[in-house]
Amino acid sequence: MAQDKAHVAQDKDRSKPILVVDDDGDIRLALEMLLQYEGYEVWTARDGKEALARLDAEQAAGRRAALVLTDLKMPGVDGLELLEAVRAREHAPPVILISGHGDVATAVEAMQRGAANFLEKPLVDNRVLVTIRHALHTERLAKENSGLRKQLGDAWELVGESAATRALRAQIEQVGPAAAAVLITGENGTGKEVVARSLHLASARAAGPFVTVNCAAIPAELIESELFGHEKGSFTGAYERRVGHFEAANGGTLFLDEIGDMPAGAQAKVLRALETHEITRVGDSRDIPVDIRVVAATNADLARAVEEKTFRLDLFYRLNVVPLHLAPLRERRDDVLPLARHFLERAGARSGRAPLELAADAERRLLELDYPGNVRQLKNLLEGASVFAEGGVIRVEDLERILAAGPAMSVPDAPLGAGEADPFQARTFEEFKDRSEALFFRRKLDANGGNVKRTAEELGMQRSHLYKKLDRYGLR
Repeated sequence: MAQDKAHVAQDKDRSKPILVVDDDGDIRLALEMLLQYEGYEVWTARDGKEALARLDAEQAAGRRAALVLTDLKMPGVDGLELLEAVRAREHAPPVILISGHGDVATAVEAMQRGAANFLEKPLVDNRVLVTIRHALHTERLAKENSGLRKQLGDAWELVGESAATRALRAQIEQVGPAAAAVLITGENGTGKEVVARSLHLASARAAGPFVTVNCAAIPAELIESELFGHEKGSFTGAYERRVGHFEAANGGTLFLDEIGDMPAGAQAKVLRALETHEITRVGDSRDIPVDIRVVAATNADLARAVEEKTFRLDLFYRLNVVPLHLAPLRERRDDVLPLARHFLERAGARSGRAPLELAADAERRLLELDYPGNVRQLKNLLEGASVFAEGGVIRVEDLERILAAGPAMSVPDAPLGAGEADPFQARTFEEFKDRSEALFFRRKLDANGGNVKRTAEELGMQRSHLYKKLDRYGLR
């Protein structure tokens, strides 16, 4: 299947013209015959001036060259000047330079200035073809990545106007193209997965897979199989071979969410995989190479976990190459209204309707709230209020109907903490139970530094059950 796709892509490449530029008629003719034999359409020019004129004429007719193959030394407009002129054009095609033996240093300099590659004389047919195919393939991938980023950008856009969010966007632009591991920290609901996906889309791996693993949601006895896969019959219930998340993310990004809750036994195997770039399926002895970039996230204090011997120091250093921290929404209130409008626009696009608007009193109310569940809680609040909105406008009373039904998000009077609603102010018994539960889980989670695993153990609950409670009350 992959080979079929590759052949289709190569056929598309051959349907686009290549401009060959050389003042030597013999070389020009030889290249024209070689490329035409391979199925490419070929345009030719004797020098840079004629090449630019040909590009202008074809563009006026609605056609563009897929690639320019040009000699470096030519009278008049030479290869370097032609490179600069082509690169300055909109939708510039890749440029490959042909150089003599003494011009290699100049050709390398040209690559630093934007040339796709260079070929050294005397030309070898196979080398010419391989270099052209690679340049066309790279150009095609770049366009696909750009299209993918545009397609997915709205869904995973980092929205906000606060200084903290602007700084984070700048960090993502810097860190995204690198291969280094990234550790994202922040409270539940602050948007750690959005940042992880933004890093992926900003990288050269954007066309590859993005695989998410919630380390806390996988039972300890199954995590090795989930991460690395298993062979048929390797344990009871292994009825067929399974590809693990590391292998599924090959060529892309592996997002290890809630990394602080990963069992100790799995931590050593993850460390080995990151150091060797190889994994071994359960029940197999063969090493499988994997090419992945790891982005991890946690709401826990990993430094404290290292001190308490619940998280490996060497794994912490391996993951924390580039640290990124997400501030809670209550510390970046300038993001509240841009996020609210973004969520309403997306909801409108999904339903095929015009997005709901926010009345002035609703905007003021949104800015007053404390959001213990952060961005996720803001999104859920708006979704609920949208149900009651009339005339295409969300008003403050629509918000209040949702706020009254669940844990309040205002900053109340002491002795309650920020974002904690007094259960005894509830109007119904159901509301009292909801407020009491939310208050209980919030305080237990805070007492354990946001560590879900430790909180579940203290409460004698399954982590999966605790996660459901935290989701219900917007505490994740």
